[in-house]
Amino acid sequence: MRWLLIFLLACLVFNGLQGWLGRIGLGRLPGDFSFRLGGREWYLPLASSLVLSLLGMLIGMVI
Repeated sequence: MRWLLIFLLACLVFNGLQGWLGRIGLGRLPGDFSFRLGGREWYLPLASSLVLSLLGMLIGMVI
């Protein structure tokens, strides 16, 4: 249950930062999905979440 909450929070953060992340190359990876539902565009950054969590894990291991 905890991982689901963290994943949903990560999706909300990615939705808010989608414009900035697109400029640095995240959000265009294979496995990042965007779709229109209810007149709003939704974004599911599965691959970008994986890349950022691996990066965070590596930083955590170094520190």
